[in-house]
Amino acid sequence: MLCAAACLALIGVGHLALSGSDALERDGLARGQLAPAWSLPGADGVAVASPPQSPSRPLQLIVFADHSLKSFPSVVAGLRDLRAGHAGHGGDLEIVILTRGSAEHARPLLRELGLGGIAVLNGSSALYGKYNVRVMPFAIFVDAAGRVKASSLVNHDWQLAKLRQVAAIPLEPADLAAA
Repeated sequence: MLCAAACLALIGVGHLALSGSDALERDGLARGQLAPAWSLPGADGVAVASPPQSPSRPLQLIVFADHSLKSFPSVVAGLRDLRAGHAGHGGDLEIVILTRGSAEHARPLLRELGLGGIAVLNGSSALYGKYNVRVMPFAIFVDAAGRVKASSLVNHDWQLAKLRQVAAIPLEPADLAAA
């Protein structure tokens, strides 16, 4: 009985550690950390890779989301602004939306929301786990070297704009050491 009580106590402590705002602050990857490398086929059959492969677009924004993005109109507006370069940065940014499973239902809705032209890829729970992402929408900026430049849960357009500003700040040795 004592062992059962101890096990229940451990489960309760674990549940508390994985829930709440403190746990969400630990989601994602730290600035300067190496992001997982991957290559996934897009809807048109052309592979999309991370870290970004294009010299003209050395920064990649990976948005962990799906059709539920419609519930975050401010985030959608922020993605449209970033894609158009309204955030004060040119076309050096590649945006990718990574779903947790099949992207089939998300693609048409995201086109309707004005996000056509952004790659919407079939992700997986395992890939979300490699990025330490549990909630959506979540945004991670990755540079051409595969380093995380900024990472956060996003609910508003201003948060995407602020993350883009942080991503433009060069990594310091302290960022790399902490990662």
